[in-house]
Amino acid sequence: MPVLRLSFRSLLVGLALSLGLHMGAAAQMPQPPEIAARAYLLLDVTTGQVLASKDPDAPVEPASLTKLMTAYLVFDALRAGKISLTQTFGVSERAWKMPGSRMFIDPKMQVPVEDLIKGMIVQSGNDATVALAEGVAGSVERFVELMNQQAKALGMKATGYRNPEGLTEAGHTTTARDLATLATRLMNDFPQYVGYYAIQRYRYPGTPATNDTNRNLLLFRDPTVDGLKTGHTSAAGYCLVATARRPVPGLGDGPAGQRRLLSVMLGASSENARAAETQKLLNWGYTAFDTVRLLAANQPAAQPRVWKGKADTAKLGRAEGVVVSVPAGEGARLKSEVVRPEPLVAPLQKGQSLGALRVTTAAGQPVVEVPLTVLETVEEAGILGRAWDAIRLWIQ
Repeated sequence: MPVLRLSFRSLLVGLALSLGLHMGAAAQMPQPPEIAARAYLLLDVTTGQVLASKDPDAPVEPASLTKLMTAYLVFDALRAGKISLTQTFGVSERAWKMPGSRMFIDPKMQVPVEDLIKGMIVQSGNDATVALAEGVAGSVERFVELMNQQAKALGMKATGYRNPEGLTEAGHTTTARDLATLATRLMNDFPQYVGYYAIQRYRYPGTPATNDTNRNLLLFRDPTVDGLKTGHTSAAGYCLVATARRPVPGLGDGPAGQRRLLSVMLGASSENARAAETQKLLNWGYTAFDTVRLLAANQPAAQPRVWKGKADTAKLGRAEGVVVSVPAGEGARLKSEVVRPEPLVAPLQKGQSLGALRVTTAAGQPVVEVPLTVLETVEEAGILGRAWDAIRLWIQ
């Protein structure tokens, strides 16, 4: 597989640069601060890069972080039109008697789905969670089956669910990496519902005025934080999946010009500690790394030769462009190379995965490898064109 070496600036402006532009002091990947937690992971959602982690694949109890998967299935049912936000669900005896955090609903009530979602997310209500599970799937047991099926579909290989709310139960485990996968897919697949996670206070009318404050303390401390979920049991410790979005100069206006980080903090010692350690990790991620756009949307990273096609070359890039996070100050000294199969033979379809853009620091340390796709279809040539190229390929 050939490697086409391209400098960072050549990708941006199409200029040929000498290797001297990449020489200089060797850049070291930033080291994260000391984090007081059993396990953690910091993901740059914008670029898909893991910036730091500790025991990301160690099995842990998820506590109420389980409700992220419950929400995923509820949101999926809403998107499919199986339920609606205004539809009401009854409250079973099982839901009413759930221990732990509660929304304080009872069997006399018919509660709108949207209020149950708020009760599950803001109040971490186990009663609301069970009511949603029963309303979506008919029973808690069937809902748990759906949770495990969805986890498998999302690639959460180390996760097993035994209930929808997160109370301690044998076999109910996950990992920091799987939680990052779930949280990222939740935000990407259901952006219309992510706003529920930023609600600071909620109480269903007619219920006690207690437990109405979101336990994610960062929602009150950092205006860039907009989610996601807390969790706590004696076995799991204090856990928090938090996400923040901050603007990045040069990336553009609006959401496209913002960088989203996701922190998974597991097994902290207290409610305040999980917030403080998460804040520390998020702030480090934003200051220790810069976000750099390597390729604009639909900009070719390479245009290699194509055989037996109506066109002589193929354009390889990404429809959404390529953005990477790099050690602060290293953006202008990156080295990039396109790795692709050889030879390329038509037909090639638009959107077809083909090769990758490998990015390293000036010192050769890996930064990220981004898959590339075919930007424009290359149709197969006629019989004479294919025969001629076959001869040329045989000679080569």
